[in-house]
Amino acid sequence: MVKQRTLKNSVQTTGVGLHTGVKVTLQLRPAPVDTGIVFVRSDLPGAPTIPALAHYVTDTRLSTLIEHQGAKVSTIEHLMSAFSGLGVDNAFVDISGPEVPILDGSATPFVYLMQSVGLVEQPALKRFIRLLAPLEVSQGEKRARFDPFPGFRVTYEGRFEHPAFDKMGSAVTVDFATTSFTREVARARTFGFTQDVERLRAQGLALGGSLENAIVMDEFRVLNSDGLRFADEFLRHKILDAVGDLYLLGHPLVGSFLGHQSGHALNNVAARTLLETPAVWTWETFEGPASLPTTFIEPLAQAQPAF
Repeated sequence: MVKQRTLKNSVQTTGVGLHTGVKVTLQLRPAPVDTGIVFVRSDLPGAPTIPALAHYVTDTRLSTLIEHQGAKVSTIEHLMSAFSGLGVDNAFVDISGPEVPILDGSATPFVYLMQSVGLVEQPALKRFIRLLAPLEVSQGEKRARFDPFPGFRVTYEGRFEHPAFDKMGSAVTVDFATTSFTREVARARTFGFTQDVERLRAQGLALGGSLENAIVMDEFRVLNSDGLRFADEFLRHKILDAVGDLYLLGHPLVGSFLGHQSGHALNNVAARTLLETPAVWTWETFEGPASLPTTFIEPLAQAQPAF
């Protein structure tokens, strides 16, 4: 049987929020079967909890923010992407502030944290959402589309008017049956433009951003001294974001997702619409690895300690 998974032990890190600039401590803890991913605001009275589910998303300005009964946590998408990539079903995320630390701007530090303690299978079947029919949502020229597919595949299409983007094309597709999340997606960092910094900071955003946790560009070039990790790193980061946003479905997806110029806002609309349209999907479990789509085999092997 393909079972649910959680952390073997607790693990923590500290860092600053990309947008708030607030230093926080983040602790990941094991959670019981069928808990899902639950954020805990450990700094607030009563340590209120916020389930990491699509209908708790209340703000998608440059990140994904979840809120429940007045408690909020923002910029959860990179951590959620790491949970998805490693196949973690259940975990508590204790956080001492309003925003998940940005660390290096990718999902890799969160992957390393979880690999450092390892994962353990739990005595319950993992439940998947399998697409049965196409579903598309749009906002102007932006589109997001789900299609049936015997695995998990994500495509991002988008073009940016900047010389740094000229060599990477306008689209990338990642089929997780043949592409490693940890090696080929998790390392892609968030990015931004110097001309946008003052405008964002005036809105209370990007207060913690720097060359240490984001790719930064002026009008002509990438300013980071170490350059890009991938020739198409910007597009891969959009894939990373989409994987994290889609994990707010509460379960892994068996199907294909296309985002055309989409971002956190449309990703969330797509996830909510899917959950509200039960005719296009069904629950599925798998009796063993032989029946599991190859997409979901690698995370089970990757989840062990890295040393």
